[in-house]
Amino acid sequence: MKDSRTGRSVLILLAAALMLLNSPPQLSAQNQEAAQQPQTVVGQNDLPGKLGAVLAKTPVGTEKGQINPQAEKGFADIPGAPKINYSVAFLWAVWVGWIFATVGAFGGIMAGVGHMTLFALGAYAAGFKTTNPELNKLLTDTIRASNQYLVGLAALISTWNFYKMKRLVVPLGAALGLGSLFGGMLITYFTADKLKFDQYQGWFGILVLLIGALMISSITEKSRAKKKAADETGKKLQQLMKERGGSEGVKLISAGIGRISFSFYGAEFAFNPLLAAVGGLIIAAVSAFLGVGGGFLYVPFLTDIIGLPMYIVAGTSALAVLLSMISSLFTHVVIKGTFISWGLVGIEMAGVFVGAMIGPHTQKYIPEKWLKILFILLALYVGIAYFSKGFFGQSWLPMG
Repeated sequence: MKDSRTGRSVLILLAAALMLLNSPPQLSAQNQEAAQQPQTVVGQNDLPGKLGAVLAKTPVGTEKGQINPQAEKGFADIPGAPKINYSVAFLWAVWVGWIFATVGAFGGIMAGVGHMTLFALGAYAAGFKTTNPELNKLLTDTIRASNQYLVGLAALISTWNFYKMKRLVVPLGAALGLGSLFGGMLITYFTADKLKFDQYQGWFGILVLLIGALMISSITEKSRAKKKAADETGKKLQQLMKERGGSEGVKLISAGIGRISFSFYGAEFAFNPLLAAVGGLIIAAVSAFLGVGGGFLYVPFLTDIIGLPMYIVAGTSALAVLLSMISSLFTHVVIKGTFISWGLVGIEMAGVFVGAMIGPHTQKYIPEKWLKILFILLALYVGIAYFSKGFFGQSWLPMG
């Protein structure tokens, strides 16, 4: 009797053991949640710094917004990222530099079009909007900062050229520069890591349309008459410079909080430094936000609001652009850790330099009016395409 009970107990225990062995393992709630989460590229990328840390959070896969570690490496050595042909990048940068030297305002726009559309970085960044928003924003900042390197180089070349021609108004540059430094730094500090690509593209489109509108107004009869008067003033000042040997330049007459007066080869001018500083801050904030130069705003601000002649504000506006780009790039790269592809930017800066050297020698072969009409058409097309794609999710015109 005792043996039969013992046998039954053994059979029961054996059956229970078999049931446990054949039943599927039960995961804890924490393990179940971990099992449902997509695999990421943690441990599968060796990219250093902020980009590597952000990239590690991206889901692994072959779908849009995912990264396939087995794919061929492209931009920034990211598997599956767009591959950029450096020869094409150089030629495009030559075109951008030529525009800086001829039309000016549209150079920064074309730099952005290159990074966003020609090199397909915009569509690539947009793909991570839901899967890895951090990467979406980081790549957006990369586009903004890359534009600024090209704009900054063009501004440096212009500033140096105007300095050699003794057309750099230091008192005005100091006032504008103070505002530009703060504007470029503050807007970059508060928007870096926060701006999604579609938002950036939409606002970029609005800016391009604004520039197009300004260019349309510049070819009206009224604007042409104004430009003709400015050219005549410039010729008189040039003649004065020749007569006086080109040694006088800018001389400070008086300086105060509300008024600074100076002479330029005998002609006396004055401006409000506080107004110049505020204008510099606002314009630098707008241009740094979008990664463009802002010369298209500095020049009308200095001529129409500050009240100075075109001939002496062009060089100073270039200096203001340079200072705002320096402060914005310092904030991007040093403070915020924005990723920069130094290989790509280096090639592009070389191209911009070549284009800026070619521009003044070739501009005379193309009528200014037809050149402006060309860029007006480009501005309208790019502006509408980017505005609609950024804010409505679909471009109203064929464009990447």
